[in-house]
Amino acid sequence: MTEHVRVAVIGSGFGGLGAAVRLRREGITDFVILERASSVGGTWRDNSYPGCACDVPSHLYSFSFAPNPDWPRTFSGQEHIRAYLEHVTDVFGLRPHLRLDSEVLRMTWDARELRWDVETSAGRWFADVVVSATGPLSDPKIPEIPGLDSFPGKVFHSARWDHDADLAGQRVAMVGTGASAIQIVPALQPEVSRLTLFQRTPPWVMPRVDRAISGAERALHRALPVTAQARRGLLWGIRELQVQAFTKRPNQLGLVEKLARQNMGRAIKDPALRARLTPDYRIGCKRILLSSAYYPALAQPNVDVVASGLSEVRGSTLVAADGSEAEADVIVFGTGFHVTDMPIADRVVGAEGRTLAESWKDGMEALRGASAAGFPNWMTIIGPNTGLGNSSMILMIESQLNYLADYLRQLDVLGGRAALDARPGAVHAWNRRVQDRMRRTVWNTGGCTSWYLDANGRNTTVWPGTTSEFRRATRRVDLAEYEVLRAPAAPAGTRTADSEVTA
Repeated sequence: MTEHVRVAVIGSGFGGLGAAVRLRREGITDFVILERASSVGGTWRDNSYPGCACDVPSHLYSFSFAPNPDWPRTFSGQEHIRAYLEHVTDVFGLRPHLRLDSEVLRMTWDARELRWDVETSAGRWFADVVVSATGPLSDPKIPEIPGLDSFPGKVFHSARWDHDADLAGQRVAMVGTGASAIQIVPALQPEVSRLTLFQRTPPWVMPRVDRAISGAERALHRALPVTAQARRGLLWGIRELQVQAFTKRPNQLGLVEKLARQNMGRAIKDPALRARLTPDYRIGCKRILLSSAYYPALAQPNVDVVASGLSEVRGSTLVAADGSEAEADVIVFGTGFHVTDMPIADRVVGAEGRTLAESWKDGMEALRGASAAGFPNWMTIIGPNTGLGNSSMILMIESQLNYLADYLRQLDVLGGRAALDARPGAVHAWNRRVQDRMRRTVWNTGGCTSWYLDANGRNTTVWPGTTSEFRRATRRVDLAEYEVLRAPAAPAGTRTADSEVTA
């Protein structure tokens, strides 16, 4: 059976659930949420590794339309964030729209019918509009390492944690030093017999000033919601003021770098280890990581820091690029995700028969981070150049939801069977402005190689401005930036595909 809906939302993380709530608030109930897993939560469902928590304060890392006065900590853990998303799903009545265990295999634009043909593992859908909210941190990336298949023990990625693996007393190798690794290392260190950290590039780490939120504070937020709003506003404002140092005046980050060195020095007394852990690039070039437990864990006698990436596996012997060797019983990869080469792009086929991956072969670009030329009535949440280096992605998501809402309103105003396709010139002009602003940022000038950059060395990931600037840029749809498509008239007596759809 094939069903026809007005909107198909792909993914049920913050982006997908936020889009669904916005659709209902706009009076649109003819939509489905297609989710490949068996529950909602996105990256906060998938990442359940020991120590997993957010590095953005909870009162800012939540929807403005769904405040939570009962966050237990200033930086809440994965289990609390996932529970929050389940709560949002229930409160806003999204369960009837969910289609779980429905992985999108392919979606193809039908130029005649002006709709998307969406094939999933659980059936087929026709949708007038597709909202792709698969997220950039959803598909883990494990590097190709010679001999990895010969490793006799367990191997898994941090985003696919093997909870059946008993790591107590084991020799564990942690590959990578990103945001996940600095949480995993302190959680595992007391449990394992030896922990070997393969560090290709050291991160800058600042203390995470985390604490339990008292019962009195939570009671106050419940009784006077304005106090929680004020708390959120303060957290937002501080981060807005920090943006210029990242985007226009990277030299101002020198003081932050000094504080990070002091943070390391307090825990790492061995000069040789401190040298291995000190980055050679400007702080902020890679995401600044927050942890008060990472450096103390690395200073423990059962931890070895190998200042080189893993290059080869010979049975249970792991060989680093510098030639050093270590024995391991388990390998955990904290090596990031397919961000600039998202697998979903291979499954989206646009108006010209090209996939989104083919369209983006020279780099991702989308009008206002949402619309790609040649892909009518298709919008992405957390699209190209919408990422942040210092604040909450929920702010960016909500801005994109404003844009989505106006996009659907414009289609209503146009009336009949219509579609909007971003003009190539508008997409390129938007991207040129973004890339021009990117040149001065710490992400481009800081002297590092990061996951923000694509294979061509271009930053197609981060937004080079404040969240308020992005909100202004996405407040409404400018129809001059789009081509309006109309369905061709069917010859008299022709049976259309719509007449064959079973609702």
